[in-house]
Amino acid sequence: MMFTEQDRIGRIWTDPAAGSILEKHFSFLAEERHLAFAYKIMTLREFLDARQELGFTDQERAAFLQELAQLPSTKLLERRAEMVNKPQEAPQGAAEIGRHSEGAGLISSPKSAAKWGVYELELRGPAYGNPYTDIDLKATFVCEEDGRSIRVPGFYNGNGVYKIRMMPGEEGRWTYRTESTEKALDGHEGIFVCTAPEAGNHGPVRVRDKYHFAYEDGTAYLPFGTTCYVWTHQGEELEQQTLESLTRSPFNKMRMCVFPKSYLYNLNEPELYPYEGSIREGWNFSVFNPEFFDHLEQRIADLGRLGIEADLILFHPYDRWGFSEMSREEDDLYLRYIVARLSAYRHVWWSLANEYDLMWAKTGEDWERYARIITENDPYGHLLSNHNWLNFYDHSKPWLTHCSLQRIDVYKTSEAALEWRERWDKPIVIDECAYEGDIDQGWGNITGEEMVRRFWEGTIRGGYVGHGETYLNDEEVLWWSKGGRLVGDSPARIGFLRSLVEEAPGQCWEPLRSDWDLPCAGIRDEYYVYYFGFNQPKFRIFHMRPGIKYKVDIIDTWGMTIDESAGVHEGSFRIELPGRPYMAVRLTRAE
Repeated sequence: MMFTEQDRIGRIWTDPAAGSILEKHFSFLAEERHLAFAYKIMTLREFLDARQELGFTDQERAAFLQELAQLPSTKLLERRAEMVNKPQEAPQGAAEIGRHSEGAGLISSPKSAAKWGVYELELRGPAYGNPYTDIDLKATFVCEEDGRSIRVPGFYNGNGVYKIRMMPGEEGRWTYRTESTEKALDGHEGIFVCTAPEAGNHGPVRVRDKYHFAYEDGTAYLPFGTTCYVWTHQGEELEQQTLESLTRSPFNKMRMCVFPKSYLYNLNEPELYPYEGSIREGWNFSVFNPEFFDHLEQRIADLGRLGIEADLILFHPYDRWGFSEMSREEDDLYLRYIVARLSAYRHVWWSLANEYDLMWAKTGEDWERYARIITENDPYGHLLSNHNWLNFYDHSKPWLTHCSLQRIDVYKTSEAALEWRERWDKPIVIDECAYEGDIDQGWGNITGEEMVRRFWEGTIRGGYVGHGETYLNDEEVLWWSKGGRLVGDSPARIGFLRSLVEEAPGQCWEPLRSDWDLPCAGIRDEYYVYYFGFNQPKFRIFHMRPGIKYKVDIIDTWGMTIDESAGVHEGSFRIELPGRPYMAVRLTRAE
């Protein structure tokens, strides 16, 4: 089959022969591989039309198409196919490891685990062949208190070691039994006791009251998140600096990627890769690198100790290694593996993608299949989303627990939170409302004032807004991707907002019927918060139900001050304001 102008650039570029022709005619592509996603999503016709607007002639177009038309298309790079099909060689002495070797089977079985903690079984089995694909391992856990049964998948961790992880959700005695296609791993039984949860562990986050969140024990959870896409790929010193910055921040959710990222200000190579292989030789997408995943787990555990949810992005398009263009079978193997490794961590969320609609190699059916794999293999029902670039995903899908959104309008952002809530009937998390910073990209150079305004606008309308920071520095360590230090003006003000919501009845702001020019949230006849945004009135007349008295606070959302208006107010009353932007007024019923 020949290539046509309807084929995507991604399909052409990843073919060895066609890709070389593409780069010969468009030499700039070889230098812009970190921006490959922007080209790969385009059809060949769209790409050529865009180039002709920049001076590519009709004659040059005809010559390119003629050369391309002489080539048959291929499905996979020859080297990649060779790596995938290459059997893993048995390590020295591997014949002594396995079903007949001394020491095979269960080697670690703790006697207890805290509620919503991680209970881990460790077993020894074969290290030869490819244990990632050749051996199936599961375990069934039963709680003696209420009879609940949980079946969880296990995984291979290299060097002949297999693990099964489980998150007990009920105190008391639990029993377990392993199942495996490998004799040395099959039929192991045991008992452990689930003790009270550790301090600060309230269980996994769930959706509450349709539009909000709470931990499993009922404690309210307000997602005030930030984004550090590839902070876990930056080395020990910078990663520790990121964790230190988080301890002084108001953020309790972190959007982060599994795979490394290739993009502006992200051209460094990671220290670890998720697969066996190398950039030069290619990757074996059927053999994982346990050291990579051990490191990822350590950082996820670090976030847990800080009370921060890990919103884990499973796929993204910013890729020069091929992780975004794996085959269907390779994607599925990866998803089963990572869910087996991480689902026992109570603070993990699953985000199928960052900007799913930029991933040229994925189809609508792929996203549905990924969701099935996750929901079938995650027995705890962690939160699950899919994040957009320009086109919203269909958030009405029943497997989506909440809406993870990026703005699709330059101006209207958080102001649409209530509209989106009513559209999808689910919690609205605006994970990208743009970033506070000063880079040349429109999504990364809003002021701290504007970031805080967007937080207030989204919150007052019943949504949850995410932070990011993109200030230039000589080291090109921008928080939004690599972490490091927070230097912006918005985090402290976001923390101030968070404290106000936490003080509210029910620890949430529910939108209320408002005047056309002044959004409002709270509880009718009990508690109201009004936000003026960039407007700057000198006073406001409020019309409340007669017979109910209110204490009134005037809040400077940027200056982080609260001034109480003298006396109590009832019916229609006038409140004097300072005539500057970013003010709010809070009415609390006076007992």
